[in-house]
Amino acid sequence: MPTPPLETERLLLKPLTPEDAPQIQRIFPRWEIVRYLVASVPWPYPDNGAQHYVENVALPASKEGKGWFWTLRRKAEPQEVIGVICLMDTPDNNRGFWLVPEYQGQGYMTEACQAVTRFWFTDLDREVLRAPKAAINSRSRSLSERSGMRLVRVEKGQYVSGELDTELWEITREEWRRIASQL
Repeated sequence: MPTPPLETERLLLKPLTPEDAPQIQRIFPRWEIVRYLVASVPWPYPDNGAQHYVENVALPASKEGKGWFWTLRRKAEPQEVIGVICLMDTPDNNRGFWLVPEYQGQGYMTEACQAVTRFWFTDLDREVLRAPKAAINSRSRSLSERSGMRLVRVEKGQYVSGELDTELWEITREEWRRIASQL
């Protein structure tokens, strides 16, 4: 299934395109964004890092039906990319995201996660969503807790900032349905 556009109260989630790479290249290479991302993210970030990611990682995964990637844009400024969120058909790693620091702590990522999680369980008909994260990333952990996910495992992982404890969070489709029906 191709990546569809999604919408929340305040956000437009637009499928990632090659034209998004220059904007991502401008806003992404910041320590506040990359420090808790997996070590495969190059740091320092190369001048063609966003273009390489879009053309050689994200779009091929989308084409193969193994990944769904969106840019996050505020409805108030739909031309401006403020982050990226993705779903992946990868064991123990189904959702990832980043958001520029200026928009963190305002509920934007909560809205985006709700939209893509709904897509995962309803459109893609998946049984479970799993999301790994650096244990020290308290904002990401809090988002998982608030959305009804539960911690299933802790192990070591490699991040841009070094080796850290990694938490694996999950929610099943049935758990998600119960929570969604109460909203």
